[in-house]
Amino acid sequence: MDDVFSFRDAVIGDYGSFSRSFTKIYADDIRKAVDEGYDKGKYWPDPLIQLNSNYKRKATIPELCRDGLLHPACERLFMAGKPDGRASVMTLFSHQLEAIAIAQRKEGYVVTTGTGSGKSLSFFIPIIDHILKAREKDPTKRTRAIVIYPMNALANSQLEELEKFLHDYEKGSEPFTVKRY
Repeated sequence: MDDVFSFRDAVIGDYGSFSRSFTKIYADDIRKAVDEGYDKGKYWPDPLIQLNSNYKRKATIPELCRDGLLHPACERLFMAGKPDGRASVMTLFSHQLEAIAIAQRKEGYVVTTGTGSGKSLSFFIPIIDHILKAREKDPTKRTRAIVIYPMNALANSQLEELEKFLHDYEKGSEPFTVKRY
């Protein structure tokens, strides 16, 4: 492969030949219109090129706990790589810190950012922090948060992510529990 653009053109050419091999168009005007559509690239989009910039890292979970912004239990909870036995300190991006600050003021917010940039943590950390603080004041077991997802697949995926944070806790000693209904 010389370059990705030549490769794309070759794939499109092969696909065009393949997709045209199923029918033979006898009407000249229709064949001409279809050929023009293929020639103009009507049947596939132009390549999408995006830059995935590094998000600005701001502070670690332990720093936020030491500063009193998060409940102390968050330091052990929110670590990366726990199920793999390679627990490491989690550093939050600026948009996650902004979300935590807004949530602590009890204001609504929307986070829009790229895939893999930690949108889920932007709401999980404030929710769990709030649960931990509320349980200190009143340890009565009860439902303290409900998260609604538009699709079961997303709910299942998010449940798996939350369970990773609870990985190193003995059954019954978790600082919070989570269930899917």
